[in-house]
Amino acid sequence: MTSADITTLAALMLLAFGGAFIFGITGFGSALLTIPLAIHLVPLPFALAMFSVLDCSSAWRVGLENPKAAIGSEWKRLLPAVVVGTAVGMTLLVNLPRNAAMVALGVFVLAVAISNLVSGASVRTVSRRWAPVAGFGGGITSTLFGVGGPPYAIYLSRRGLTKEAYRATLGMCTIFSITLRVVAFTIAGMLLSWKPWLWALAAFPASWAGLWVARKAFKHLSRDLLIRVIGVVLVASGLSLIVRGLA
Repeated sequence: MTSADITTLAALMLLAFGGAFIFGITGFGSALLTIPLAIHLVPLPFALAMFSVLDCSSAWRVGLENPKAAIGSEWKRLLPAVVVGTAVGMTLLVNLPRNAAMVALGVFVLAVAISNLVSGASVRTVSRRWAPVAGFGGGITSTLFGVGGPPYAIYLSRRGLTKEAYRATLGMCTIFSITLRVVAFTIAGMLLSWKPWLWALAAFPASWAGLWVARKAFKHLSRDLLIRVIGVVLVASGLSLIVRGLA
């Protein structure tokens, strides 16, 4: 490994820490930090492959951290639609105008985020009938845009769950969703090289440290503050999608 590789890997490890911290607090959103900055250091396919492995590890750690707090009826209601959405995202929708779809999704996410910020813990509870919509949307956006978390977070943050139940339930959902993404990237050939795996392995300690710090911080968050933090991350997600779509 050259000195340039070592410097690049060190920078990616810092991004892994930051991304894991965001993920540990909200259960999604790590790619908003890691991918836009990582592509200044490494090619986009490499960044997506490496951080999908790290995100998968984070999802398993958060999801299995407190599984008894997860509401089984909620995440089990989401999963079938996640599978369908992932399959559709990999096949039927690959030829659609992705830029326009990305902008539309960004506008929607941004509108919901503003509602979260304004309403705080008093956000309106939605019906469980929206679960298939959230799961399907998350499956599609995960494979098409690498951003699957916002649909799940929007739905679960409006189901009246405690902050512990929200985090654990979203964690169980993201375990499934991000693992499917890793499988999809492997099928696409993005994870057949040893280098993304090796660099992800080197960055695991930084990622785990970010999750550890997030766990400590999470204990001091009220549900109202958590809803607002989710709103801030959703704002960043919406703006990121709009900018990427327009670009």
